Amino acid sequence: MNSAEHVLKGEAFFQKNLLLYVNRATETYQLPLHSHDFIELAFVAEGKGFHYTEQEVQKACRGQLYFIPVGVSHVFRPSSPHSLKEPLVVYNCLFTTALLDDLAFVIPDAPIAAYLEQIKNQQVPAFSMTDQNGSIENLFLSLHREYNLPQTGSGSYLLTLFIQLVVTLYRLQHDELHFPVTRPTQFLQILHYIQQEYAQALTLSHLARTFDWSERHLQRLFKTHTGQTFHHFLQNVRIQKSCVLLIQQLHSPIPLIAEQVGYHDTKTFNLVFKRIIGKPPGGYRQEAASTGAQPQTIEAANDATPSG
Repeated sequence: MNSAEHVLKGEAFFQKNLLLYVNRATETYQLPLHSHDFIELAFVAEGKGFHYTEQEVQKACRGQLYFIPVGVSHVFRPSSPHSLKEPLVVYNCLFTTALLDDLAFVIPDAPIAAYLEQIKNQQVPAFSMTDQNGSIENLFLSLHREYNLPQTGSGSYLLTLFIQLVVTLYRLQHDELHFPVTRPTQFLQILHYIQQEYAQALTLSHLARTFDWSERHLQRLFKTHTGQTFHHFLQNVRIQKSCVLLIQQLHSPIPLIAEQVGYHDTKTFNLVFKRIIGKPPGGYRQEAASTGAQPQTIEAANDATPSG
């Protein structure tokens, strides 16, 4: 592809003094190769396709994260023109260098502060990485939910999530190279595994076999580090995921939502959901919809955002 002549301006996306913008977009062939005067983090949430820059073409698939600095020309394309049948869905997190200046005053860790400074000064080139433990996806889901369903303090909460995202990127790029795997970090891998595989028929014995620990010791670790049994921890993960789906998929029947998060018995799902959330799934969805602050539709997202 040739160099982009199409430049996206941050003023079209940043509002209310919040130098951050988040959306979820289904990629099409409409947006041309483009650059922008802001920095972008794009996470592939569904499907597969391609990510084009001036220099190369990369395959884009679920779990890939792309860092696109100011002025770098790029675009996402689905693998098929039938975007509804084979969609490529991307979360976009856009932010300005001014945001990084603001955060410099609240970051106490020297390596993270230096990393932000490097990003601001365009010393970090475009890169991509694979979200191997689900930590990046979880943060994008939280960012998108908080941005599209704002509550009191959402601006502050969005900044804390963004800082978590930057720290996570730094750790994935640097810490794996310098720190040995310890027992605590192995347990973190188990928690990340649950965050990814929550819809499967997970059991404590399955985790014990997979990670080579005894069931008894693993149960003790859950109580020590999460304050919950494995069973309750899994229930909470599933219900949290279902809350996101109930809002994102407003027209999907509740039994389908239940199945997507690992419950094949809708009655059990309803009971667990009400115990944890305090209201049934239908009531939760209705209350969220009544606020009018629903996640953007595919069409709205594509109209409002650079798709990558």
